[in-house]
Amino acid sequence: MNNYRESKKKILVAGGAGYIGSHTVKELVKRDYKVTVLDNLSNGHMTSLEGVKYVNGDIGDYAGVKGILESEEIDAVINFAALAYVGESVSNPRRYYDNNVVRGKALLDAVVDSGVKKIVFSSSCATYGIPEKVPISEGEKQRPVNPYGWTKLMFEQMMKDYDQAYGLKYISLRYFNAAGADADGTIGEEHDPETHVIPILLQNTLGLRKQFSVFGTDYDTRDGSCIRDYIHVTDLADAHIRAIEYLFERETSDCFNLGTGDGITVLELIDAVQRITGRKLNVSLEGRRPGDPDVLVADNSKARSVLGWSPVHSSIDNIIETAWKWHSGE
Repeated sequence: MNNYRESKKKILVAGGAGYIGSHTVKELVKRDYKVTVLDNLSNGHMTSLEGVKYVNGDIGDYAGVKGILESEEIDAVINFAALAYVGESVSNPRRYYDNNVVRGKALLDAVVDSGVKKIVFSSSCATYGIPEKVPISEGEKQRPVNPYGWTKLMFEQMMKDYDQAYGLKYISLRYFNAAGADADGTIGEEHDPETHVIPILLQNTLGLRKQFSVFGTDYDTRDGSCIRDYIHVTDLADAHIRAIEYLFERETSDCFNLGTGDGITVLELIDAVQRITGRKLNVSLEGRRPGDPDVLVADNSKARSVLGWSPVHSSIDNIIETAWKWHSGE
């Protein structure tokens, strides 16, 4: 095995100013990696980046990315640079296929042509669509039900083909519902528009929204509302670093699901937010939205056994407490 820890590996983080990217950058710096962030700030924030080299650029700029990889002597790449709004992907698919697939291909070309040939990809459980079995294992059929999921699956397929043809080694991390914020309260989750359920709930408690809508109370679950698997962003960051280390040690491509293996219903989530914030929510019960599965929960046994990873920060109370600290400024 390579002694990567002593050599201070250099990592390019594409999309490193975004939500999960910025938390991963922070953990990389803590672990003494040399980090360069590439981000066009379309969804990221400069305030999330401290102590790292930042380049304002786009993954679709083949020459620019190749130049960074070579001049900074990058050892591996982590790619977070994707558009990630499911609804928008349905209404404006051309934007998603352009950014996540076409520009993603330019990134892969630069990685291969510069001789880096190691990449960790921020993928998604959206590649599975509506699963046949729960909890969802990596062997579940990948049948996306929206353009966003398809773009993630297409990038996975490109990496697989580039591995066979050019020796690119990759890890796909298919994570479930990213949530929470860094424990010190300096970085957190901020989207425009906000579509993630926990920030929306917290915005309600802060008076920034009038009510919270629960879509569907007749699912085959313990209280009739959907069950989802929420994973703390710090645990996701840890998994990305373990994946990088796995590539340095093994140089073997693979894929892993990242979730807790446990789910919580929407109504249970509302109760937890009210309990932790001490504030009452105005909740309305609505009909189902089309395409929402009853239960989405990860089988994380492969990540545990192969990467030695476990979701140590992902109790629902810790997720809400850290998110609340960041959103409220308390």
